[in-house]
Amino acid sequence: MDKWQNLVIALAGITQAVDLMDKLAKTGYLQSADFETCVNSLFEQNPSSTEAVFGNADNLARGYEVLVELLKKNKGAPQTALIGYCLGALHLQRRLARNRAMLNQVGERLNKSRHQVQHFGATHENVIAGLASIYADTISTFSFRVQVVGEAQYLQQSRVANQVRVLLLCAIRAAMLWRQLGGTRWHLLFRRNQLIEAAEQLLAQAKQANS
Repeated sequence: MDKWQNLVIALAGITQAVDLMDKLAKTGYLQSADFETCVNSLFEQNPSSTEAVFGNADNLARGYEVLVELLKKNKGAPQTALIGYCLGALHLQRRLARNRAMLNQVGERLNKSRHQVQHFGATHENVIAGLASIYADTISTFSFRVQVVGEAQYLQQSRVANQVRVLLLCAIRAAMLWRQLGGTRWHLLFRRNQLIEAAEQLLAQAKQANS
């Protein structure tokens, strides 16, 4: 993996999480394999490579597809909402990184959740409820909030509300990876072509691997 592919993998982690969250809030439905990829990333504390955070690079096909769309045409209402979620995740990651005590608390509670995952599986409702409570007790206490837009009939369900919080946590995890790799807003503004090229290459590989 070169520099641009590594950066794209981190960005695709964000876009996959926020796209799942957007669809969930509007339809009450989640694509289980894509969701599991996101949730598993929370427990990869010391990965051997960037792609190892998500199992492998091919698990982010949805994320690459959304990322290419956002980088190529970012003017429509659906794109505006997703871009807002991505920027929100990046902002919350910055806030979290500056709060060492909260960062440690999140890490400790994720370690406890790891035991639940081994027992129940990553997307079991007990695990998701536990992960959602981590978000609710820590990151959601910041004055800045990500406003998730969707259908009240779904957002008022505890299952959906928990999954939304977990996906925000996943997006923030991927944002942390983006920062660790040296990703900045300047890349998104002035290196868009390199990011699109790398994302299209990774998307083509993922489609081939998943076909």
